[in-house]
Amino acid sequence: MREHYDEFSKRGYQLIVIAPSKGSFINMFLKEFGPYPFPILGDPARVAYKGMGHKTMPKWKLLSKAAFGFVTGKVKGFVPEDEKQKKFVMESMKTQDVYIQGGTWVYSSSGKVLWNHIDESPENHAPLAKIMEIMDKHK
Repeated sequence: MREHYDEFSKRGYQLIVIAPSKGSFINMFLKEFGPYPFPILGDPARVAYKGMGHKTMPKWKLLSKAAFGFVTGKVKGFVPEDEKQKKFVMESMKTQDVYIQGGTWVYSSSGKVLWNHIDESPENHAPLAKIMEIMDKHK
């Protein structure tokens, strides 16, 4: 989303990311992978995630998808080559909820949900073209 931030702004939308982690962990992430032109907020108790219907993928399913993708070469960059980023990712896999799946929500300026997409798996993100279509429709 970092690469497409300007496209959201040009359409009059604000991008906010909610992560299932504490602020201290998000700050560590930003130190290794930042900066980002939008806020990343924490939801360590997953109240928003659960309340919005986001799903937790079974551990065996996510690990088997990752292994299959790695073996077949379909998943690249699963673990970064940069040593500090790699260390952060490995720590995340041990200490964070990497099994909860995200989603995309588009709201009006009055807070009405215009559209949403709940990810079923890590590769099932909302298509960027669809997000832009929704935004253009509700200018």
